[in-house]
Amino acid sequence: MSDGRLVRLPRGALAHLRRSDEGLAQLMATVGRCRLRVGFAETHLASLVRAIVYQQLSGKAAATIFGRFRALYPEDAFPTAQQIRRTHYTKLRKAGLSRQKQMALRDLCRHVVEGRLPLHDVEELEDEALIERLTAVRGIGRWSAQMFAIFQLGRLDHWPVDDLAVKKGAALVQGLDAMPTRKEMEAWGERFRPYRTVTAWYLWRSQDIQTPG
Repeated sequence: MSDGRLVRLPRGALAHLRRSDEGLAQLMATVGRCRLRVGFAETHLASLVRAIVYQQLSGKAAATIFGRFRALYPEDAFPTAQQIRRTHYTKLRKAGLSRQKQMALRDLCRHVVEGRLPLHDVEELEDEALIERLTAVRGIGRWSAQMFAIFQLGRLDHWPVDDLAVKKGAALVQGLDAMPTRKEMEAWGERFRPYRTVTAWYLWRSQDIQTPG
């Protein structure tokens, strides 16, 4: 994994978001400039494998397991889908991968090898087509597909309405007593097109802000 690259936003993107919502504008002023970084994984396959490994685990535990998984293969390059498919389940189990995650990894690699999930052209796919292709894989839901689109491909208009931190940030920005529903999130997010990813980034950052009391 690398440190990624800092996203260069189109001219006027931040001004558009400030005009779109007063509460978001205040949050943006508090947080400062957008420092969204993307492209952390060395390959698209590496990004998807990491997403599966990290599901439902703390960051520290997931990083340990991912490191053990990576150590099963030569260090010079991330393993191919075929290499992962050929890895015996006992090795994956010793690395810390549960049966469910092994099944998800094998299904991912099966899709890649059999051509049902070609990764060479994902940059060219429309957002919904990309999500449909990814969510056909066991263990990859819409949220994971959106995280791939945002943090691996650098897409700027994804709106992860089911992300808990984004919903908490939305409630904070709007001064709500309860978190908004999915329908309310979708409606509110329309005003931020075509930079809803950037909005989500600021909402994520809102969780880092210490509030008095």
